[in-house]
Amino acid sequence: MKNLIKIFSIIAFSVFTLQSCIKETFPQDDSATAKQIGESASALDAAMSGIPAQLSQGYLVYGNQTDERDMAYPGILLGFNEALGDIFPQGTNPAYDWYRQFNIQTGLGPNSYPAYLPWRTFYMFIKSANDIISAVKQVAEPSDLQKGYLGMGYAYRAWAYWHMWNMYVPVENQYTTIDAKIKGLTVPLVTDETAETDGKNNPRVSEDVLYDFIMSDLNMAEEFLTTYTPTTKRYPNLAVVYGLKARAFLSRLDYANAAVYARKAIDASGCTPLSQAQWEDPNSGFCQASANDSWMWYISYSAEAMGNLCNWTGWIAGEADWGYNSLTQFGVNRWIYDRIPDSDFRKHSFIDPKYYDYYDYKTCRDKAFIKGLKPYTSIKFRCVGGDWENYATGGASDVPLMRVEEMYLIEAEALGMSSGVNAGVTALTSFMTSYRDPKYICAITAANAFQEEILFQKRVELWGEGLAFFDAKRLRAGSLQSYPGTNAPGDVFKINAVGIKPGWNYVIPNNEVQNNIALEGFINPDPSGTINPTL
Repeated sequence: MKNLIKIFSIIAFSVFTLQSCIKETFPQDDSATAKQIGESASALDAAMSGIPAQLSQGYLVYGNQTDERDMAYPGILLGFNEALGDIFPQGTNPAYDWYRQFNIQTGLGPNSYPAYLPWRTFYMFIKSANDIISAVKQVAEPSDLQKGYLGMGYAYRAWAYWHMWNMYVPVENQYTTIDAKIKGLTVPLVTDETAETDGKNNPRVSEDVLYDFIMSDLNMAEEFLTTYTPTTKRYPNLAVVYGLKARAFLSRLDYANAAVYARKAIDASGCTPLSQAQWEDPNSGFCQASANDSWMWYISYSAEAMGNLCNWTGWIAGEADWGYNSLTQFGVNRWIYDRIPDSDFRKHSFIDPKYYDYYDYKTCRDKAFIKGLKPYTSIKFRCVGGDWENYATGGASDVPLMRVEEMYLIEAEALGMSSGVNAGVTALTSFMTSYRDPKYICAITAANAFQEEILFQKRVELWGEGLAFFDAKRLRAGSLQSYPGTNAPGDVFKINAVGIKPGWNYVIPNNEVQNNIALEGFINPDPSGTINPTL
């Protein structure tokens, strides 16, 4: 990792990015041009390898222990989980849940870390993708390998912009006022051809513009990855590009194409959904990509590039004894747990109030430990090799970015909305009875009820993985956190939102506004304190 950092520190690429986010310093000597990097196999390989490493780099933005939410992409996923309201800290000290602001809707304004970190993190990812694209585009006759790298660069950039589109587009709600002039706006577009001066006056582009840009990138990625297959699933391959297209079509409500590309992703991936044994494995469950055939794309942690606090497993793995887990111990919102049938093995991801009288939980700890957990605490994500004591071993985990199960659920919803609800119900029932719950029955006939059922299945299937956030915002699903018997750990968590939880419209940070005059007066409203607990 140190070598990669050195390489990136001396490379001068021909692209500038947003002023306050990714100010590029151009050294006067010992520098490689973008063309030289593109033509150098070793330099280009190092730059390409740096992107998946960057996605999981602890303290990526600040480079030191400034804020514990500075966890690159896994930190953003934790924010999505909390924003949904599907996750609660169940441990002895919920105050150590640094991500609770997304959940309780406080401290999310333009001067906050929760505003700054996601914004800067994604533009750092975009910067890295732009660097790869810029380098290879300057090669007169690129090789198949170089074309493959170019395809992956386009895929990474499209992936990042898809997130930002859905995070920052403001959706009307009853808690904040969306000014007419920002309706339908997303984020400033920064490409491999954006000049430094342009970054100082770079407005938010419309959904139409950003969607077209994303699809253009994905079309390029598809073209170049048709003839090149990455050596590892730590990089996006053709199946992943199909999956990214399925996500984009779904966000655009283009259900017919979403169904087509979800199926393409399933078929091209050759992946199969997790079995019950793989899901519940106490040594490899949701922490080792090599232990299953479900993961289409993932990132990895290495012992050398993480600390005991700033790592995914230390936050999300219920059995880990390092990081903040031993204090926070995330669990599922009770209403979700109660709705999962006993015949669905995914329910075993969470501790039942009857403990071992309900199920013989698989664990790397002992029964006394499990019995000491609060009901609904999660053990879905495991420590690598079952090592719950040593973060350098147990925390050197893989994190899924795309699983084939998501594609099955996209396909089912998209079929239901484009070919009739019955077609979607048939697809959903086939998936559920084949892979999750042999007793599953769906008798829904109304389109909106069917979409809610798909969202619920995503909330269960992808719990902790964050991706149901985008569906909840798209469907205006709201959040339910206050009700009789809720396991919300305190009154501040007891928030019921109708339609859109105001914090689902992410806020552009002030430091960006100060350096980009086109953003003045064009940021989303501060959602902090606009929705009160329901007591």
